[in-house]
Order: sequence, then structure tokens, then C-alpha cells
Amino acid sequence: MTREVLVLAHTGRRDAVDAAVTVAASLHAAGLRPVMLERDIEAVASVAAADLRSAQVAVADREVPLSRCEVGMVLGGDGSILRAADLVRQAQLPLMGVNLGHVGFLAESERTQLDESVQWVVDQNYTVEERMALDVQVWQADHHIGSSWALNEASIEKASRQRMIELVIEIDGAPVSAFGCDGMVMSTPTGSTAYAFSAGGPVVWPEVEALVMVPISAHALFARPLVVAPDSVMAVELLQRGDEHGILWCDGARSMELPAGSRVEVTRSERSVLLARVHQTPFSQRLVDKFNLPTTGWRGPVEASNTLPSASGGEEV
Repeated sequence: MTREVLVLAHTGRRDAVDAAVTVAASLHAAGLRPVMLERDIEAVASVAAADLRSAQVAVADREVPLSRCEVGMVLGGDGSILRAADLVRQAQLPLMGVNLGHVGFLAESERTQLDESVQWVVDQNYTVEERMALDVQVWQADHHIGSSWALNEASIEKASRQRMIELVIEIDGAPVSAFGCDGMVMSTPTGSTAYAFSAGGPVVWPEVEALVMVPISAHALFARPLVVAPDSVMAVELLQRGDEHGILWCDGARSMELPAGSRVEVTRSERSVLLARVHQTPFSQRLVDKFNLPTTGWRGPVEASNTLPSASGGEEV
């Protein structure tokens, strides 16, 4: 049976389009069948000199269901991976990101490793890692007015530049504080290095099961980031004062208006996002590499042989 691989690219970028053509051709040459969205095939064909027909690219959903693909290769930045995660959410398809953007925290490889990335897929040389996601529910009085999900974060932001929004934050059914602010970020550990990080939140290792709540420019004495249990319910209520309303953003891609008096509840989703991983690089090293952190002067762990007492009772040197 032919193995099928989904190829997703940021078709608004020429380097991603060229990478998609290269990946599709390489997968076909290795005996695998590349699969792409119809709109991506049309976008690539309109700007790329190479013809995708020679790679016998199948059309996703029409010729090959997403659930039949064994992995998705995402060519772009973290935004492309977030969009891909939304696309394959129902199919539960693992994603391997090739970073063509800037930081690329979610990506597994860089643009210089394109050929290697294809070979990892061909050889099935990867493991699948589960990442926590968020379930987001929105209420107005007793009426449920919307729902969404997020891999990185759900953020509540003010709709008007001229004024703050007044919020009450709640954890597990108990109010914690109320203040005016520009907004609130509720994130997963994966999202702790994204918007929550920019707002002053803590960096949370992906293996840690926790949820994070970070105020944005709060006008309050107590408005510190909160780290809560993974099964906690984080809630934010917009106080009904005047006509101030907010906007809910999920992963910066899906939005809905929040009228005054609305309530947003965020919990851990029952469905994780699957990432295809090759490297076993510690997360601390990824932080150093992605943020170019200074580590000059580090000497490493002290060797046991240098600290054990010598036979004469002194210390070995």
C-alpha cells in the first residue's frame, strides 16, 4: 500500500513554495505519495516554475482523506504549524515542522535540513509527541455563544485602543482578582514561549502539565502570572461597565467578539496536538538556541572524581 504524506506550505512565501515543490518531488522519488490541499496546489502552480504533476501530488480530502496520511510536513514558521494543527485536528495527524520563519519553536528542523527532513519521513525516523491543547467556551449570561480551541493560547484583548477592559479572573470557581488591563493570556506550556512570554509570563517546560494565566499591562498591584493545575478551570469575566467589549483570539488565528458581561472558560482539551520529533535536544538547549541566550562561563557539572576525599583525608584536585 502506498504511503501518503501531507505537505503544507505557507504559499504566500516564495521560499515555502519552492520548498513544497522540492519536498513533493523528493517524496515521489522515494516511492511515497505527496498529498496537498487543492488551494495550495493551485497557489504553488501559479508561482513555481516546476510542475507538481510530475510528482503525482494527490488532492487532500478529494483523493486522499487526511486521516490516511501518516504525517504532515509543514513548511513555514510557527504560524504555519498552528494553522496546520487546526486543519488536521479531527484527523489527529502528527506534524513535522520545517522552520522557514524566525524563531520556530514548534519546528523540528531548519530550512537547511530540508533533504534530511524528507529522509526522516521516508525512513519513519521520528517519534510522536503529544502537546496539551486548550478547550475554550464563551458564555453570555446563561447562553453559550461560542467555542474554540488553542494549541498556544487563548487571549482576551481590548477592542478599543483608547480604554482598558475591566476583568475578573477566576480559578476553579473562585474569584482571584479584578482589575483593568489590556487583556489576558491563558496558555499551555507550549504557548508559554509565545504571547504569554511576551506578556511577562514564565517559561514552562513542555513536559510540565500546567496551565498559565498572564495579565497584559494590568493596572493593579496584584496582577502576577499564575500557574495552575492542568485540570483547573480558568475563567475570565468582562465586567459590564459601559459599552466596553473585548475580542477573543485563539492562537492569533480564530477570533470572536466578547460583549460586556461575557465569560470565557478555558480548560485542558481532551484532544492533544501531535508533533513528529526527531531530535532529542533538551528544551533548555532549544531555549538557548532559539533566543540566542548567553552561556559564556558555563563550566558544566563537577566530576565526582574531583570532589571525592583522597585516602590521606584531603580533597583530590
